[in-house]
Amino acid sequence: MKLISWNVNGLRACLKKGFSDFVAQARPDVLCLQETKLQAGQLELDLPGYRQYWNYAEKKGYSGTAVFTRGEPLSVAYGFGDDIHNHEGRVITAEYPDFYLVCCYTPNAQDGLKRIDYRMRWEDDFRGYLLELDKTKPVVLCGDLNVAHEEIDLKNPGPNRGNAGFSDQERGKMTELLSAGFVDTFRALYPDKTGAYSWWSYRFNARANNAGWRIDYFIVSQRLRERVAGAEILSGVYGSDHCPVALELQ
Repeated sequence: MKLISWNVNGLRACLKKGFSDFVAQARPDVLCLQETKLQAGQLELDLPGYRQYWNYAEKKGYSGTAVFTRGEPLSVAYGFGDDIHNHEGRVITAEYPDFYLVCCYTPNAQDGLKRIDYRMRWEDDFRGYLLELDKTKPVVLCGDLNVAHEEIDLKNPGPNRGNAGFSDQERGKMTELLSAGFVDTFRALYPDKTGAYSWWSYRFNARANNAGWRIDYFIVSQRLRERVAGAEILSGVYGSDHCPVALELQ
């Protein structure tokens, strides 16, 4: 089973930059998107063979997630937990026979860590949600989680220490999640691989210089680890400031 996750940074813009060709070539069984930046009715997407599930933010042109799947899920849920978390279209959960798939676009802590208090509440509540799911079936979590976990996960860790996405608080919450029984699939397969990034700033020729961050993930329940046949960062795919990431499950 091939799963792909991609922060498209505006699906309408990405459609003009080869999105449909990528999907036709990659042919994933499941495609999860973050930052679609759409409201209901703004886009009719022609993807033959895929069922489409959308979670829209209330704010126009902001956030949003989508799941496109060849197989019909047993159930689909939008959002999670308390109402405070459910206005920005950030989570879709699709239940399959032997696992839950959770597509997530984690809130950014923002410049100066202005939103760090909310981010910390999100992290704790979301981890609790995943652990509840995991009691029933193993979990496959994917998406833009807005954190580079370790220094190896970004080009310039020193100058970015304490910034949004590389604060001690956010990194600590990722450690807590992994310690709770989850596996970062890419690092499990490539523990020492450097220069492996999924997001690059549009400024300073960052992508050309590969001055990036790895903030897009596939994370699975520990008991799915043996089924992970491949984890890949598709850095040659353009169309967004993020590239897709992929997971192959046996």
